[in-house]
Amino acid sequence: MNDRSSRASLASMLLAPALVRQAREAAAASARPLLDVLEEKSGLPAREFAAMLAGSFGLRFLSVEEVGDASPEFERMPFAEATRRRCVCLRLADGLLTLAIADPFDQTLREWARFALPAGTPFSLVHGADLDAFLARQEEAMSAMTGLLGDEAADGEAAHGAEELTLAAISEDASPVVRLVNSTLYDAFKSGASDIHLESEPAGLTIRYRIDGVLSTMGRVSGLALAQEVISRIKVMSDLDISETRVPQDGRFKVAVRNRQVDLRVSVMPSMFGEDAVLRILDKRTLAEGARELRLEVLGLDADSIRRIRKLSNEPYGMVLVTGPTGSGKTTTLYAALTEINTGKDKIVTIEDPVEYQLPGVLQIPVNERKGLTFARGLRSILRHDPDKILVGEIRDPDTAQIAVQSALTGHLVFTSVHANSTFDVIGRFKHMGVDPYSFVSALNGIVAQRLVRINCPDCSRPVQPDEQLIADSRLDKDLGEYKFMAGHGCGTCRGSGFKGRKAIAEFLVLDDELRELIVANAPIRQIKDTARKGGTRLLREAAVDLVRNGETTLQEINRVTFVS
Repeated sequence: MNDRSSRASLASMLLAPALVRQAREAAAASARPLLDVLEEKSGLPAREFAAMLAGSFGLRFLSVEEVGDASPEFERMPFAEATRRRCVCLRLADGLLTLAIADPFDQTLREWARFALPAGTPFSLVHGADLDAFLARQEEAMSAMTGLLGDEAADGEAAHGAEELTLAAISEDASPVVRLVNSTLYDAFKSGASDIHLESEPAGLTIRYRIDGVLSTMGRVSGLALAQEVISRIKVMSDLDISETRVPQDGRFKVAVRNRQVDLRVSVMPSMFGEDAVLRILDKRTLAEGARELRLEVLGLDADSIRRIRKLSNEPYGMVLVTGPTGSGKTTTLYAALTEINTGKDKIVTIEDPVEYQLPGVLQIPVNERKGLTFARGLRSILRHDPDKILVGEIRDPDTAQIAVQSALTGHLVFTSVHANSTFDVIGRFKHMGVDPYSFVSALNGIVAQRLVRINCPDCSRPVQPDEQLIADSRLDKDLGEYKFMAGHGCGTCRGSGFKGRKAIAEFLVLDDELRELIVANAPIRQIKDTARKGGTRLLREAAVDLVRNGETTLQEINRVTFVS
């Protein structure tokens, strides 16, 4: 009863005339919305403020979960009207029709709604960020599916150069297939996706985006014929052979979104039900604009990891290896390290497939295997170009590995990446490629293994207590009292995922004489690992657990990204 009374008291205080008057004056002086100022003055968390405000006005408060489970009634209130007036007519999971509003002070909206909606339609309050996120998702869903609702029409001509993508242009296109493809590209770019997956299934096509390293299903297209047309459209845009459906094909094309050019790298693969396509989004303008200021801090690495990478990057010669799966930030780390040491006094040359960042003052060479320019051949030519620092995008074959090692042994500082699960697995990878162990350890300065971990949303993250089974499965062997378990519960800011952004964690193997002797002697990996641990190596799992201890991410997330050992 006391708690209920205190909540009622706090709710009434939100509408105290003096507080509202002060908020109105502050809002007028700063040209900010009254609601934002009032929320700031309340000192309450965003959703708690909205719930209290709803109670003050006698309205039902809708959580982000309730809004997500509701269905929009755009036949009663068109989407354009909902966006313009910042409200939406919803059919809730319990069947109730309600008008969800963000600003209960908006009397004009209330008066309009009483005439526009069926008599007696109740009002509900939702936090503005949650409402905006819901409307944004509806816009994406509508624009992605608009092409399926119109009459069939002939496919448009292949795009040449950078095709402009805007909602207006998409809606005006005559072809439903072109509209579907273009709106999907637009939606993915707007959502901050890194990849678009178009997956053929028996009933049609599934569209999925990779956001913050995790795939999310965004929509489905019914009909095998339409699915094939969508894949064919992607192949036409990428200058691929539309008649060939039995072998993989790779291509790329460009589009212009919001006055910026975006490259898309395309991989088409045959499947049981047709063909699948994966489109990697490369926003080169953003990368180019940020390249000059690109530093290791942008990855969110801890101070000790940054110090270690900088030390490796400032050695006069040798090899620095970064390893990790696709999408773990390897290229960003390598380029950040190069950017920091690019003083203009050294010749820096890179060979990559593809060139994903554009760095000023650096000679960047794209691999072109169709023309015979492979990593190995390009690296041989680079050595005749008088370089000081060399970046090899990826070591994929024995020839490239041998030349990279020899380059490091002959006075060059070589940055490169290789696919392996940990710093210790890299040793086996190079042995498997036939590289002489003595040459390898003589050339190698250090190895960095890297992963990206999703971080709890700052707006909806709250303390939680993991169940005992999860703690046992995660093998936490320290005092749980020092852990600050937190988790995001989903809101408009994080689009209901509970996570917002990612942070890098790293594992380092810096070679000294003892480790070199063990590797050359073909010592067991366990012995090498124990020696490295004594020398200060912190494993990926330990770095991930530190994020959980600090409340930055969840046990489920680090169990997804790192091995439980």
